[in-house]
Amino acid sequence: MIDLSDKVAVVTGGASGIGRGICLVLAEQGADVAVTDMNLAGSQSVADDVAATGRQSVAIQVDVTDRASIQDMVSQVLQRFGTIDILVNDAGIVGVGEWWERERPSDDDWSQVFAVNVRGVVMVSEAVSEHMIERQSGKIVNIASIAARQGSPDLPHYSTSKAAVASWTQSNAAQLARHNINVNAICPGLLWTPMWQAIARKRSRYGATDSDIEGLSGRELFDQVIEETIPMGREQTPDDVGRLAAFLVSEDARNITGQAINVDGGRRMN
Repeated sequence: MIDLSDKVAVVTGGASGIGRGICLVLAEQGADVAVTDMNLAGSQSVADDVAATGRQSVAIQVDVTDRASIQDMVSQVLQRFGTIDILVNDAGIVGVGEWWERERPSDDDWSQVFAVNVRGVVMVSEAVSEHMIERQSGKIVNIASIAARQGSPDLPHYSTSKAAVASWTQSNAAQLARHNINVNAICPGLLWTPMWQAIARKRSRYGATDSDIEGLSGRELFDQVIEETIPMGREQTPDDVGRLAAFLVSEDARNITGQAINVDGGRRMN
């Protein structure tokens, strides 16, 4: 069992999906968790679940595209817990509004996806790492995607943003190594989360001329992709991602930095 006893973790995008899974796994391994998200009600629900494990938790609303909001979040965490040992940058989007209704991403899709998925990761990392540098200790994990490994014909903006996260991870790891701060990325594979449900709606709509997917429900399409593209033949879960995150922020991974690790059942092999 990984021991994160008395460590304090900040998780952005923690209100649902992968972020929720990460929060709960970190808590199970002994960490106190600040659950941060634009969705304050969702964050509070996850914070309550964390508290049910016996760990301390707080829900904080944050807009990762706004420096003032980020600084306020960091201040609240430090006031509550006194330190930040772990940062997991999970906040991410695929588009704005009903993006799945558009065959091609709009200019707003491109700009907002980069604002959240790339600049958001950078700005939160910069704000939190200031505190970590003072302590000469810290662990940062960025949630990228297997979409970073190969371009996507229908979600090019998302794939490009996640490739940028993987590149930023290497740059930030090089910047912070001398301060005893590890920076790594996780590339999740296929998880049946609200995000993938929206992706399935888009692919079902714009792939309707493909007889292989015509008439399939979103879940049926997802299951078909699993069967056809994942050697291990099973979907991934938020818990899977959370367990790798827990390892990467533990002392067991003290000499691992600048890496982007797939959790995808073998879909992309590096």
